Parts: sequence; structure tokens; C-alpha cells
Amino acid sequence: MTPVTNPDARRDHATEVVAKLREAGFEAYWAGGCVRDLLLGFEPSDYDVATDARPEQVTKLFRRTFAVGESFGVVRVLGRQSTGDVEVATFRSDGVYLDGRRPETVTYSTAEFDASRRDFTINGMFFDPADSRVIDYVGGQADLKAGLLRAIGDPSARFAEDKLRLLRAVRFAARFGFAIEPETRRAVSAMASEVTTVSVERIAQELRRMLTHQTRVEAVKLAEETGLLAAILPQLLAMKDIQLDRGGSLWDRMMRVLANLPATPSFPLALAALLLDAGMPVIRDGVECDPDHARIGREIAIGIASGLKLPNAERDRTAWLVEHHHGLDNAAHLQESKLKRLLASEGIGDLLDLHRAIAMAGTGDVSHVDFCERYRRDEPAGPINPPPLLTGHDLVRHGLRPGPRFAVLLDRVRDAQLDRTIDSRDQALELVDQMLGTGGET
Repeated sequence: MTPVTNPDARRDHATEVVAKLREAGFEAYWAGGCVRDLLLGFEPSDYDVATDARPEQVTKLFRRTFAVGESFGVVRVLGRQSTGDVEVATFRSDGVYLDGRRPETVTYSTAEFDASRRDFTINGMFFDPADSRVIDYVGGQADLKAGLLRAIGDPSARFAEDKLRLLRAVRFAARFGFAIEPETRRAVSAMASEVTTVSVERIAQELRRMLTHQTRVEAVKLAEETGLLAAILPQLLAMKDIQLDRGGSLWDRMMRVLANLPATPSFPLALAALLLDAGMPVIRDGVECDPDHARIGREIAIGIASGLKLPNAERDRTAWLVEHHHGLDNAAHLQESKLKRLLASEGIGDLLDLHRAIAMAGTGDVSHVDFCERYRRDEPAGPINPPPLLTGHDLVRHGLRPGPRFAVLLDRVRDAQLDRTIDSRDQALELVDQMLGTGGET
């Protein structure tokens, strides 16, 4: 979808799409989430339009279109960079859902039937931008006022159609601070284990939306209470039974860490906060049985991120954050090379945010984070990430045959450089010779 830089232009474009459909004799309204957000006083992130025009009629009417779901009556009307695109969907009623995701058949219908097949009442309204009129066949306005998230019609039937709606229920309730209507909540809990029939990519996308929103704590709490967390991330539940010697459980600390993240963290940062203690072994009598829980946590994070089919970069960043979530605890007293290597890492911004959140969730002492931020800003010992003094090519020219030891030699030279015990290529080669115990190699 075209990136949007101007909310007013985006709204104007959506208004023009409706107007052009109307001028051609069709019924057309804004639909779904954009209507909900407008009524709540939020700026919609995008606009969808629902109409009785068939897809082929939409494509003929607009010059630039792209079929994104033609079998379901969805056509994207392309806009400019400042406006974004608008998805135009034909009013429809759905046939039987056999795969828990998509209907086997769709029948083009009316606005009222179209509203009845949507997920929640607050997402089932239409809006006429010409006269600022809400068209509400499902009671969405009343539920918005009451702060209720309610499935349209029979909750079990709505969730059976698309099991991802189970997670969406939690996300929407948390995002808007709504209570889940009792029958809807009972259906979520009863069907929670079935969410795993949804593709992991779609589950990951919902997790991304939950965890990067400022209501992430409420979302995780609801997911745990309804049984959804046990279905998608069962590894986390063991933390509820592990008590810390200073009071509370690992679960309690994890929730505090989540609460102290920046308002809109990156997904790897938020996921790392969720998983940072997943490698903690069972604690008995306040004694941690295995001090290597960060390494274990890293492996768990890799497994979970891989299972969710996250991009490699996000998987690696999440695992790195979990592995190093104690790496800067004693920053002012770390060996300079170790400190600089961490501070020069691409993910250092996320790591500092994680350390700050962990500290705020515990003692409240963030002096080590402040030290690192000052160090990065002032570079009191010179450049944090200077160009390496040696490369593998230098070692070959020095007479060494390539092999596994190259990495060890170059790492040792790099540490000495960052520790400021050497500062020239000649000194670096001299150190190599000392490590080899010879004057060189031919």
C-alpha cells in the first residue's frame, strides 16, 4: 500500500472515491475500522469503502486499480503518496467457512447483509461522508458508548469462520480499554486452543500489533486470562510459578518490563521483553539454579521467532536482546572493549531501552543506562567503533595461511584496539606474532 504522509489528503481521497461511485449510480460508504476510529475521535490509519458496485465496475470507473481479492470483491484504488490507497469491497454475504479463514463462496448482497458477516459490532458500521451519517445495522454505536467489544450475531459462529478473530478480540479490547461482552468472552475462552489452526504468519502479525501498541500489558493479560497465550506461547506460563526472592513472580516482572518500554517499541524489543526470562530455570529457596539463563533464553527466543516465521533480522535482533539483557548491568566497570562492542551494535538503541525498562521494573536505578548514553554521546575514550587495524587480507600478506584461527586473531587484535593498548597496524601485527609465539609464518 502506498505510504501516506498527509492525513487530510488521505481522507479527501477516500471521500472522492465514494463520490465517484455515487456519481456513477452506486451505493457507497466508508466501512469498518475507519468508521470506528472516527467515532472514537482517532485519526484512521486507512480508509475502506464498501459498495454495491461489482469489482469489474470499480476497475472500469477508476483509472488506477489493483485487484487484491477479486474473488471476494476487493479492488484497491491507487492514490498518490500523500493520499495512500483505498480498498473498495463489494457488499457481500459469505458462504461456509471450511478452513477457519475464508468462505468457500461469496454472494454479492446489500449493506445490511455485509454488516452482518463482519467480526465485531464496533467494526460493522458504515459512514456516509457526504452528509456525515452513520449507518449502523449491528448496534456498534451503542457498544462504542458502553465500552463493549461484542461479536456480531453468534460469537462462536463468528470465531469459527476465522479463528484469528479470537486474537483480534483481545487486541481490540485492550487497545480501546473495552470489556469483552460476556458471551463473546466465553466463546473466546472456549475456542482459544483452536487459534493454532491459523497460519503462524497471521498470528505473528496480530502479536506485532498487540505488543507494539501502548496497551500491550492489557493485551497480554487478556490473552493469558482467556487461554490464548497458552495456545500460542505456552513457554511463558511457567514464569507464573517462579517466585523471585525480592517478591513477586517472573511473570509479574515481565509485565512490569513490558509496561516500562517506550510507548511504541520495535517488535523485536517488545518480543524480547516478553521472552527475556523464558530461559530462567526453576528457582527454589530463592536460588537461581542455572546462571546461564540468558543463553538459554536466546535459544528459546530463536525457536519462537523461527516458529512464527519472523524475518531473519527480527529473529536475530530479538535473540540478541534476550542474550544481552544483563550485558550492560555494570557498564561503568566493564572492560572497555566489551562495552564498546555492545555500544557499537546496530541494536544498541533497543538494548538500552530494554535495560531501562528492566531497571524501572526492579530497583528503579537506571544509572548504568545513563552512563551508556553519556558514553555514546561524549565518546570519552575516542571513537566507539574505529576502523579495524587489521583484516584477513593483512594476515595473508603477513604470511599466514587462511584458517579458523583468523577469527580468533582478529578478535584479539580488535579487543586490544578498543582497549586502547594498541593503535597502529604495526602494533597489531606485533600482537599477532606474540599470539602465534613466532616472528611470523611462511
